[in-house]
Amino acid sequence: MRLSSVICNSILIFLGLCGGIYAFCGFNLLAFMCFNNVVAVRIALAVGFVAALFNIYALIAFRPYRGLK
Repeated sequence: MRLSSVICNSILIFLGLCGGIYAFCGFNLLAFMCFNNVVAVRIALAVGFVAALFNIYALIAFRPYRGLK
């Protein structure tokens, strides 16, 4: 469970960095890394969506902040 959380968080951090570079510089790093293949970009974004859903599920199901009261 911990490894999958680390993988999902690293995917979201990478996609966030790609989005930040695109927002501030105008260079689409994700499209560049996917060789401007629209299908590959959509697959990468879909993987990011599933990673975000897994993180939400892990926060609800396992409540890692339960003992911080």
